[in-house]
Amino acid sequence: MPVLRQVVGDTLRGVRMRQRRTLREVSAEARVSLGYLSEVERGQKEPSSELLAAICGALDVELSELFAEVSQTLRREEKLALVTSRVSVMQPAPARAVPGGAGGPSGATAAVRALHTSAA
Repeated sequence: MPVLRQVVGDTLRGVRMRQRRTLREVSAEARVSLGYLSEVERGQKEPSSELLAAICGALDVELSELFAEVSQTLRREEKLALVTSRVSVMQPAPARAVPGGAGGPSGATAAVRALHTSAA
């Protein structure tokens, strides 16, 4: 499941990069410290609505546009996570390594051989 602050940060960074603007330019215009804006973009800080509004203002992007893009990204990531979890459920479990020996028979094969040997 994606973390909202990371998706918001990635989206803000994407908008800024598409505008070919630096962190310094946007932080100065938004009146947000350079370090804090960087942490927001990296998904390390969860920005308040006031801070998001200031950053969006500096980027000349409506807050609703930012949330629309965030929503699309979340939808894609949630669908991808769902498909990935379904695929992993459908795949057979990987063979387990036999303790003490790489490349040896699987645990089930070793147990069958042991039974077969003891019965003979």
